Amino acid sequence: MDEDRNTSAKMCAITISREYGSGGGEIAARLALRLGWELIDHEVVVRVAQQLHVSQEEAEEHDERVERLAARILNSLRLVQPTMPVAVEIPLTMDSRAFHEARSQVIEGAVASGQVVIVGRGAQAHLAKRRDVLHVRIVAPLEARIVYVMSREGLEREAAQTRLLKKDHEHARYLETFYHRHPSDPHLYDLVLNTGILDLESVVEVIAIVLEHKARRLSVPTRELGPAVGLPRYPAQPEDFRPPQSMSPRK
Repeated sequence: MDEDRNTSAKMCAITISREYGSGGGEIAARLALRLGWELIDHEVVVRVAQQLHVSQEEAEEHDERVERLAARILNSLRLVQPTMPVAVEIPLTMDSRAFHEARSQVIEGAVASGQVVIVGRGAQAHLAKRRDVLHVRIVAPLEARIVYVMSREGLEREAAQTRLLKKDHEHARYLETFYHRHPSDPHLYDLVLNTGILDLESVVEVIAIVLEHKARRLSVPTRELGPAVGLPRYPAQPEDFRPPQSMSPRK
C-alpha cells in the first residue's frame, strides 16, 4: 500500500468530470480522503477566484479548511506566476472571460501545489496535455441520476430532472465556449466509469488503481506509448482488409 502511494505521488492531480447526479462529487471527496490529497471543488475555486485581488496575508487571516487551501493555492500560483495581477475585481458569472481566467489560474495554482483532486471547472481540457494528471469521467443513466438528485437534494422528480439537465447544459456550454470541446468526448479522459453499475467505493478503488498504473508510465517516452507498442504484425491480413486496386493508366 505504501509503495502504491509512493508511485501515485508522482502524479500532480486527478480531474473528475461528471454528469450531474452521477455521484462524481462524492467520488471525488472519497478519493481525496483515500489518497490524502486536497479536494478542489466549486467552493474552493470560487473562494480563490474572489481572493485573486487580495494579498497573501489577507488570504491567511482565516483558518478554515477552504481558506487555508486557498492560501496554499495562491502561494503556489505566485511561485509559478510571480507577476500575477492581484488588484483586479473578478465578476463571478458563468460566461465571464475574467472568471474563466481566474478559474484557469486556480487550476494552475492547484496543480503547482501538487496532489489535488479537481472537480469540474474544465480542468480535463485545461490540463489535457499533462501526463502527470489522471482524467476521469463519471456517468450514469438518466433515471439513476434523477433518483440521486431527488434523494440528495430533496427535490420532486420533475424539479430534479430539470436541475440536472440545466447543470449538464451549463457544464457543456462552459467547455465548448472556452475550450471548444464537449465534456462527453471520451478522448479527454483516461477512464470513463458508469455508476449505474458500479458502486461509489468500487469506482474510487478503480481510479486509485489506474492512477498508480499511469504513474508508472510517466518515465516512458511518448514515442513508446500506444496500443501498437510491443505487438507483432498480424500473421495474415485481416479478412476485411482489401488493399486498394492499382490504378492502370488509361489507354
